[in-house]
Order: sequence, then structure tokens, then C-alpha cells
Amino acid sequence: MWLPNETFKSVIQHTPLISIDLIVRNEQGEVLLGNRVNAPAKGYWFVPGGRVRKNETLDNAFVRLVREELGIESGVTRADAKFLGVFEHFYDDCVFEKNISTHYIVLGYEIFVKNKIRKYKQHSAYIWETENQLKLNKEVNYFTKSYF
Repeated sequence: MWLPNETFKSVIQHTPLISIDLIVRNEQGEVLLGNRVNAPAKGYWFVPGGRVRKNETLDNAFVRLVREELGIESGVTRADAKFLGVFEHFYDDCVFEKNISTHYIVLGYEIFVKNKIRKYKQHSAYIWETENQLKLNKEVNYFTKSYF
């Protein structure tokens, strides 16, 4: 369920958002990062992921995000993923305004892929980095680094 912008802005202002982050690894064990085009975390490298929609089960949200963020149409489910835990992300800004903070409750899941990844509109580019590379990369968001 998508909300009108003004309604969603009010939700961001008053409640935390629930999301799923996908820690995607290739056959070499490298981690997929996308360069974000939207606030919060605009311009930073971040793992793919997204919000859970109202009345959407976690299983359905997971499959949708794998499809939308990675271009993988089938074969990867939440049961295939390793649950890494619950994380909290706090930002000073939001997608609408710089003076409205955003609070995410994030469910982190690790998956391994062999397929090619399709570029998604939330990211301007994708890279694969080792854990050591991303930990040292100043352009990788702090919250992404917290998964490792």
C-alpha cells in the first residue's frame, strides 16, 4: 500500500518505519552496495532493501524487494536467507525534508546470488566490495557497516 506524500511525510515524522535490508553476497563473498539517489543516506553506498508495506507479510515483502531491488524474479525466499538480526537506523533527514528525522527498524537478511543484478531506480550505480573494503570506504554508510 502506497500513501500520498503528505500522509507518508506525517508517518515518517511520528513513527518508525519497518524495513528489510538485503546483505547480498556473490560467489566470491563480496557484498553488493548501491549508491543511493534519495534521502536519507543520499550519495552513500548502502545495501539494497526497502520498507515493508501495510498488510504485507514479511515473506511477501522479502520476495518483492529481491525482485524490485535486484531484478531476481523467483527462487529466493526469506527461508533461504540468513537472518542477521534487528537493527535501528536513525537519520536527521527524510526523503521529503532536511529537518524531519527518519527512524527505521530494520530486519537484516544475508543472501547469496549467482544471477546478474539489475540496476534499480533507488541507486545510481552498484559495486561489489569485500567486507574489509567496505569497512574502510568512507562513502559506505555507517549503518551498512554495522552489519559486519
